[in-house]
Amino acid sequence: MKDKVKNIIANKDKTIPILSFPSAQCLGISVNELISSAEMQVKGMKMIAERCNIGASLNMMDLSVEAECFGAEIKFSKNEIPTVSKGIIDKISDAKNIVIPKIGEKRSSIYIDGVRKAKNEITDLYILCGVIGPYSLAGRLFDMTELMMECFDNPDDVKILLSKATVFLVEYIKSFKEAGADGVIMAEPAAGLLSPSLADEFSMTYVKQIFDAVNDDDFIICYHNCGNAVTDMAGSIAKLGADICHFGNAVKLNEIIPLLPSDLLVMGNLDPLLFKNGSVKDIRESIQKIFDECSIYDNFMISSGCDIPAASNWENIDAYFKKIKELYV
Repeated sequence: MKDKVKNIIANKDKTIPILSFPSAQCLGISVNELISSAEMQVKGMKMIAERCNIGASLNMMDLSVEAECFGAEIKFSKNEIPTVSKGIIDKISDAKNIVIPKIGEKRSSIYIDGVRKAKNEITDLYILCGVIGPYSLAGRLFDMTELMMECFDNPDDVKILLSKATVFLVEYIKSFKEAGADGVIMAEPAAGLLSPSLADEFSMTYVKQIFDAVNDDDFIICYHNCGNAVTDMAGSIAKLGADICHFGNAVKLNEIIPLLPSDLLVMGNLDPLLFKNGSVKDIRESIQKIFDECSIYDNFMISSGCDIPAASNWENIDAYFKKIKELYV
């Protein structure tokens, strides 16, 4: 286990939820303003670091930015996280014509600059960057439903698309490392839609290539998957080379943790919608349930199950940190 991960697990009260977009509320700006300014992102990260008992500071988990670099159409809303509205190819056979973009195009430059500035201004916490996974990116460049069908019909063309996504993601993460990032959280949610065998072939293979290319003893690698088939993928997940696995609330943590190596830190998995639609009571009770089921495992830490929505209630967010602090007093 890497020293940085040892430091994280030694302080389980300092939870690391995927928390970034709700900072816009406290800054008095829109989500659109937040994603458009490295300076605002750093202010948001600093605000969260000062208000919340976190073990690491995460910049934006925006799963549209990589597809935008390739030329995908993005839907922007004032107070919603951006989404991909249209990919760049209509036929999988056109994957061979895709040109891999240079790092720093579109908003990727803003996010890299945000990490660089955060590293200079938040000196007492690890700084983590967020990126999308290769299969999830491929689905945004083409079409998610069609991509699954093409895994059967035209697997070689799908692999061309995945290979290009992989090349880009390696360079993107390396750029974050050069900017000072202490680690990366890769979100590969679309892989959760695949069967374990298909996930091995069309996601895990490429995730491992990326992790192998950026891994070193001083860089934290976190793999996020929120699919309900994750438990069946435990054997493959264990071989990815990740230091941390972060799972969504569709996963039964007490079933998957025993299937993973004891030196692999497992985080999760409070339903993120509770932060927006639930109550303080819901938050506290749900955390207690997860804790009761999983605290027997030394390699477990509580976290949100996925990205905490931008419109979440800060009373609920504060209650989350308060409850976890109580559990580890």
